[in-house]
Amino acid sequence: MAHRIVGIETEFGCMIQSQAIQTQRIKVSPEGVAARVRDYVFKNLELGIPDLHYRDWGEPPGNGGFLFNGGRLYIDMGHLEYATPECGNLFDAIAYDRAIEHVITAILKDTGLIGHVGFYKNNIDHFTGATFGCHENYQARRDVPFYKVVIPTLLPFFVTRQIYAGAGRVGGYDDILEFGDGQYSVDDFLGFQISQRADHIVTEIYEWIQFSRAIINTRDEPLSDYTKYRRLHLLVGDSNMSEYANALKIGTTMLLLDAIERHYDMYGVKLAIPYLELADPIAAIRHISRDTTYQWDVDLQNGTTLSAVEIQRVYLNFVLDMITDPDESEEWILNEWESVLNDLEIDWTRLTTRLDWAAKKWFLDALVEEEQLEWDDPWLKSLDLEYHNIDPDVGIYYALESEGCMRRIITDQQISQAITTPPTNTRARVRGYIMRNLKKQKMPCIVDWHHIYAGQTECFEMKEPFDTSIPKAQKWIKSIKLSKLVNKTH
Repeated sequence: MAHRIVGIETEFGCMIQSQAIQTQRIKVSPEGVAARVRDYVFKNLELGIPDLHYRDWGEPPGNGGFLFNGGRLYIDMGHLEYATPECGNLFDAIAYDRAIEHVITAILKDTGLIGHVGFYKNNIDHFTGATFGCHENYQARRDVPFYKVVIPTLLPFFVTRQIYAGAGRVGGYDDILEFGDGQYSVDDFLGFQISQRADHIVTEIYEWIQFSRAIINTRDEPLSDYTKYRRLHLLVGDSNMSEYANALKIGTTMLLLDAIERHYDMYGVKLAIPYLELADPIAAIRHISRDTTYQWDVDLQNGTTLSAVEIQRVYLNFVLDMITDPDESEEWILNEWESVLNDLEIDWTRLTTRLDWAAKKWFLDALVEEEQLEWDDPWLKSLDLEYHNIDPDVGIYYALESEGCMRRIITDQQISQAITTPPTNTRARVRGYIMRNLKKQKMPCIVDWHHIYAGQTECFEMKEPFDTSIPKAQKWIKSIKLSKLVNKTH
């Protein structure tokens, strides 16, 4: 696989589950619990260094901070958000994504909140209509035309990727009024759909997240060498509980970017798959999610119709043509991609041990039949949410996993290591090393993804995401020590 950084940002929902923790003097809110977990991470567990500065108008000092594993934890619009470190390996990304779940659960146990408070790795609130994001970030080459080549090639892929990357949900949401008078409206869709985010995507591309939830966020913020790289920032994906589904979602995207860049090197500004342009991507993404026949047919601009599986197979064949010397990780992605598409064409129930939406639907279907429920029963929405509870003792996904009903691709040891140790093959290693040393010396510092400030105005730049040079960091830390000593003597 080409050298490519990938990272995941997960926004966690929080719900007070018991009134037993409410007293006359203390009123517990989801926002307060989120802040308490954040503070516990930095003050009690000392897993990182909190921000000393304003990062933005909504991120004052102490709102969040960087972790020694290279990632970042912070409060965003009242909810807890975690960004993994820069990962150069697919399976590292999965381990670092799951690591924070273990941390949060341990904190709830330490503070006596377990059983009273729930954290959820999902994308919807059935009661308020809110949506939580799972944003993916991929390093991309600056020289490959973003608007002429990358975006047109990727859009049909992201619209159809939900057939294996979707987390599934009960019911539907009407997003038409969200940017009008702000009123939440439940539409008349009853039943189960395969994606949580599909109903909340309102446009194809847009620069500002706050004003329009797009498939691809086009804000040009590479957080690295601006002359060499872009950062592909996605808003379209669901939060996956399944390690397998998460890996397939990220891995297929990484391989497709590799293939696009190789195609550009060979053919220049020429669309690799020009005939896949969708007639209406936003209508298609909603239709695929809601199609209870699982045919997933969508209209193309050229007047023809293809199924989502057929479109994904076109992408798979394109990648196979471009990636002629796959390594072990690429082999896994290619084999599993083909296997999933083959099974989806035959029967979705073949995938109940691998895909979130299939596992959730299988579980809920059994309950509907056993209890003679209708799909608008509130109980189903409650169980939909509990599938995403990250507490392994009560979460439905973790119950399935503990029974061997969900396929795993990483180990608990990998997850435990990811809590405190950064990836060894990206700049996160250097960031973690510098942070630990500066904290040991009790030296204030300002940390960001691509630079660290310490001392008076000394800056350590990390423009190259794959630069793991510890000697260079040691030299910089030594210069900071000398500068500090000189200032003392004067």
